[in-house]
Amino acid sequence: MMTLVLVVSAVVSYLMGGLNGAILASRLFHHEDIREKGSGNPGFTNYKRVYGNGIVTWLVMIFDVVKTMFVVAITAWVMGAYFDQWQFGAQFSGLCAMLGHCFPVWYRFKGGKAFMAGFATIWFVDWRMTLLAMALFLIVLFTSRYMSVASCSAALFCPIVLPFFGVDNIWVELLAIAGAMLIILRHHENFAKLLRGEESKFSLKSKKV
Repeated sequence: MMTLVLVVSAVVSYLMGGLNGAILASRLFHHEDIREKGSGNPGFTNYKRVYGNGIVTWLVMIFDVVKTMFVVAITAWVMGAYFDQWQFGAQFSGLCAMLGHCFPVWYRFKGGKAFMAGFATIWFVDWRMTLLAMALFLIVLFTSRYMSVASCSAALFCPIVLPFFGVDNIWVELLAIAGAMLIILRHHENFAKLLRGEESKFSLKSKKV
C-alpha cells in the first residue's frame, strides 16, 4: 500500500512541479518564452529582471510555491495518517516536485532551479528549520545581494540542522541532502558568473529592462 502511495505521489508531484509560473506568465502576458530572455532561467528572479516588479511577477513566485505545497501537503497527510511517516512523505513528494520543476516534461525538460519548490517543501518537514533557513536566506541576500548565494546557503543549511530538530529518519535526511544538492547543482552557472564577476545582483526596486 505504501509503495502505491509513493508511486502515485511521485508521478503527480513531478507533473505538478513541472508547471512553471514564469513560462506560463511570459507566454500568456507577453507572448514570449522567458527561457529566451535575460539569463534564460524560467524562474522568479529572471522574470523580475526581464518584465519588472509588477503583480504578475510576484504571482509567478506564489504559483511556484503553492503548486508544490499542494502536492506535498496531500502526500504528507496520507503518509502521516496511514503510515505515521508524514515527514518522509513531505520530503519525498517535495523532491519529486523539485525534479519536475527542473526537468519538466511539459517544456522539453528545460526548467528552473527549484529553490521555490524546495522552500515550499521544508515547511512541511519542520517549520523551525524553515524559519531559520528563511532568516539565513534574507541575511545573505541583503548583505551580498546575490540570489544564487542566498538560495544555495539556505538549501545547504537545511540538511545540516535537520537532525538537531529530532528527525531521526535516515531517509528524510538523505532526501533533504538530495534536494539541497539539486538546488546547488542547478546554480552552477551562477557560481561561474560570480567567479567572472558577471553575476547580476538582486534588487527589490529593479525595473523592467
